[in-house]
Amino acid sequence: MATIRQGDTLTLLPWEYFWIGFNRINFPDLFDQIWMSSGVLLIVLIVLYVLRTRALHRHRHYLDMWEWIFWSGLITYFLLVVGSIFQFDFAVILVILFTGLGVMAWARFRKFPPLFEAYEHQLARQRYLARARSSRPEATIRTKGVRRRGKKR
Repeated sequence: MATIRQGDTLTLLPWEYFWIGFNRINFPDLFDQIWMSSGVLLIVLIVLYVLRTRALHRHRHYLDMWEWIFWSGLITYFLLVVGSIFQFDFAVILVILFTGLGVMAWARFRKFPPLFEAYEHQLARQRYLARARSSRPEATIRTKGVRRRGKKR
């Protein structure tokens, strides 16, 4: 396992950098940017999740999508911070990053759009039927039912 000291030139082969610890000394350009942006994105993700779930509490498919995005983002960003603290190999950091971002993108752009489209058709059908029912004046007036003669009390 090779380590790079401060001031050393980059003398390792490109694929050898995958197997050294991810820390400030070995990756001075990336280390602070990755763990700080992971922390900020984690906070932004939590705020967005809370706001969107409050706004969309009646729409199950949208809530399901936000659950997918929230949990995959929470795991990804938290693991990036943990990987920075415990100096995981750079290859592990890259696997965590690309897998987590891939899952979030897949959930948002591949898994849920067909469900959203079907849900929008269902809502449009409900709006049409409600409009059709209320367009007839008889629909708003209660009709008196046939009175049955029953036993007297």
